Amino acid sequence: MSVADEAIEETILAMVAERGAGKTICPSEAARALGGTKPEGWSPLMPRVRRIAVRLMKEGRIVIRRKGKPVDPDDFRGIYRLGPPEAGPGGEDGSGEG
Repeated sequence: MSVADEAIEETILAMVAERGAGKTICPSEAARALGGTKPEGWSPLMPRVRRIAVRLMKEGRIVIRRKGKPVDPDDFRGIYRLGPPEAGPGGEDGSGEG
């Protein structure tokens, strides 16, 4: 089964948005959504999920968290989670109308 990078990106963004503000997803949730429940289907997708998550964080579209804190996208290890970008000051969406 071949999964396009665009499908991984769309899945990550959709799952993060669906989970909502202040909550995160496990990157394996995105991989499982695309590769199925069997490890041989989703496990090979994990390096690509990570690479795309790093790009999305650099673009400001998601935040990668480890132990609840944002990480340096170029230098993190271990278990991590993906969430929406942090709200700006003054409101949930950064508009000041929160």
